[in-house]
Amino acid sequence: MGVVTLDDVVAARERISGDVRRTPEFATSLDTVDGRVDVVFKLEYLQAGGCFKPRGSLNAVRHARAAGQLDDAGILVASGGNAAIGAAWAARIAGTSCTVVVPETAPQVKVDSLRALGADVRQVGDRYQQAADAAAEMAGRSGALLLHAYDQPDIVAGAGTIGLELADDIAGPLTTVVCVGGGGLLGGLTAVQRPGDRIIGVEPAGASCLHQALEAGRPVPVELDSVAADSLGATRLGDICWSTIAGRAVTSVVVSDADLIAARRHLWEAFRILVEPGTATAVAAVLTGVVRPEPDSTLCVVLCGANTSATI
Repeated sequence: MGVVTLDDVVAARERISGDVRRTPEFATSLDTVDGRVDVVFKLEYLQAGGCFKPRGSLNAVRHARAAGQLDDAGILVASGGNAAIGAAWAARIAGTSCTVVVPETAPQVKVDSLRALGADVRQVGDRYQQAADAAAEMAGRSGALLLHAYDQPDIVAGAGTIGLELADDIAGPLTTVVCVGGGGLLGGLTAVQRPGDRIIGVEPAGASCLHQALEAGRPVPVELDSVAADSLGATRLGDICWSTIAGRAVTSVVVSDADLIAARRHLWEAFRILVEPGTATAVAAVLTGVVRPEPDSTLCVVLCGANTSATI
């Protein structure tokens, strides 16, 4: 697996421009344990499909079609939910079919969204890896283009287009706080860092593949025990993310499930913003003071997904 570069992300932006939403930023402040803290929210949950995933999926599909690698078998992806939604949206935009394999534990709201988008939904196992193994076998039989939820160059580069929008809209330096699952979004944002920019990856303590990889010096298998595991449920950090963040200004912090649940409630009560628990992880790091603003740097939190029930 190679490093995703700025050129890769710029090429992704050209492929998907006009077919995914350029999501807005919202400058506000948060009541944290340290007092009021200025923050900019990147409202990526307003993306088609309610999450950032269509960016990478559409980039991969368009790139494959241009290379003659996409035929009538369509695309196939394994996901805990959001990557599948991204693939289904990409298939709809690109005019091809989509089969998704999700764990039996995937939230019903995401399964319902997939079926409404016209995807052929298969449910296999109770972990992402079981779904991924089944998807690889199915793709081998059908000839469908197999997309990875996070560890594929075009997927990572597409996610990185969020960073290009932030760079266009906010003068540097920028401290970007983002939740981490398998690292596709983190890797893409890292690829477009400007001098002086920092990126902070935030994970639940019970789903912390980035944190454990940094401690071990390499990606390692992790056990999952978090309310946010449906969206941040990778059991190992992606190799592309690991290669891309090497030597860059990227740090890692963890928060408790109780703190991310409280952060999700706070977003709703203070702003009427409803996100999924995984997304609230990034907000929890600021509210609890685990992440603090740096002098001469704008603090930005990426709100990357809102495929969740309306229950708070």
